Amino acid sequence: MTAPKTPGSSLPKRPLVLLIIVALAYALGFLNPDEFSDVVTANEPTTQASTSEGLDVYVEGMERVAVAVANQESDLIVSLMGRVVKTLPDDNDGSRHQKFIVKLDDGATVLVSHNIDLAPRVPLSEGDTVQMHGEYEYNDRGGVLHWTHHDPRGRHEDGWIRHEGKTYR
Repeated sequence: MTAPKTPGSSLPKRPLVLLIIVALAYALGFLNPDEFSDVVTANEPTTQASTSEGLDVYVEGMERVAVAVANQESDLIVSLMGRVVKTLPDDNDGSRHQKFIVKLDDGATVLVSHNIDLAPRVPLSEGDTVQMHGEYEYNDRGGVLHWTHHDPRGRHEDGWIRHEGKTYR
């Protein structure tokens, strides 16, 4: 005799998470590629965006961060999407960094450290949805995403943050 199934136990988790992200992105207007046409850089006020990924890249990034946390891994280039749950004071020691905490769809939180000496400040508030591309570093608090800007020396993959239709790099 087999054990009774609990409601929802037969649903695969990845497609369900993807469906939730797609529905959220559609509701927030993220599925319209024209909304990502503005890029804000330190040197140019507005230009055409050079990247527009599908939502699956954010699911993959979230999954890679979950594995990195479990294995205490760092130095991963990932794209993430989440909601700002806390804005923090700028870090003004050395290069200045805008700092905020983002909650991913799986409940994990990541500190974002965005270099505002190399890229423009992102005008965000708690509750805003952001998309980010950068380098993930593990720590026991959930990790840090940094390199969310261009590399002026060209030795590191450029990162970015998207917020309200503009890409900051």
